[in-house]
This record gives sequence, C-alpha cells and structure tokens, in this order.
Amino acid sequence: MSLHADAARVLKEWAPPVAAPDQEQLRLAYLEHLAGHPDGMWKSCGEGHITASALVVDPAHGTVLLTLHRKLRMWLQMGGHCEPADPALAGAALREATEESGVTGLALLPGGPVRLDRHLTPCAWHLDVQYAAIAPPGAVEAISDESLDLRWFRYDEVPSVADESVVRLVARVRELL
Repeated sequence: MSLHADAARVLKEWAPPVAAPDQEQLRLAYLEHLAGHPDGMWKSCGEGHITASALVVDPAHGTVLLTLHRKLRMWLQMGGHCEPADPALAGAALREATEESGVTGLALLPGGPVRLDRHLTPCAWHLDVQYAAIAPPGAVEAISDESLDLRWFRYDEVPSVADESVVRLVARVRELL
C-alpha cells in the first residue's frame, strides 16, 4: 500500500472526538485534498501536503517534550514532512518524533491519530495528522539539526510557551492517557 493510500485509509477510519466538530471538518478536508492531489503527501504539492507529527509524552512525570523549531522559532511537537521511504503515516510520525527528539524506544499511543491541525508554514499549508508518542522510562533527549533546543515541560507549563495548536494537542493527549 502506498503512503498516500495509507493516509487516506487512516483518515477514513479515524473517528474524531464528538466534542470537537472542527476535527470532522478537517478530516473531510484532508480526504478531499488527498482525492484531488496524487502528490498530496509530498512537500512538492504547492496546494498543501499531509504532514505527520507526534507529541512526546512522559505520563509518569506529567511532561511533554517540545522542540524549539529552528526555522519557526516556536515550541512545537516533533513532526514534519513525510518521506518516500515511510511505510505508513504512523511510521512517519514515529520517525519524525525519534529523529527530532533523539529519544529511542518511543511507542505511539494506540488508537491512531489524536488530532488534526491545519496551519500555514513558509512552504505551504500543512495538513498535520497528530499522534502521541510515549517516552520510555529514563528517556534521554538529544537535539537534532532541526532544533534550537529541546525541553520537557509540565502539562500546565505548555500554555505559557506554545501556541494554541500545541495546547489543544496536549489537552487531547491528556484526555486519552
């Protein structure tokens, strides 16, 4: 199965939270985007592209690991563009989380994506499919070339450092833990 087909399957099967009607609207918009753009998974798609991200969480300590993104200069979850070698959308999210955090042994929270978020970036619209990745005990982070900094934040600290998209992602992940 191609990455494009996997993303369409994931989005068709994903049941957004009932209390968040915007999530169903985004799910349908993402599916429409994929139906109209055979290249809709790739950065080269100027109309926008599906991206994959994962919030790295340490539930035992009530913390999340955020990256100070080198280009955007914002505290964000790990994530970004899909690559041709990615076997599946979830795999792309896990790859991005591992590469950008340096943490080995991450495991995606079961159940598929936790949220969707559409945002404009310098390259195009990102149609982000957001997962949660659970950090193993004793996880040690390592800054990648894409980060200016990495830092663990308590759940209640996130609103003071990150934008509303990250705050909503943290809130949703906490509901699922």
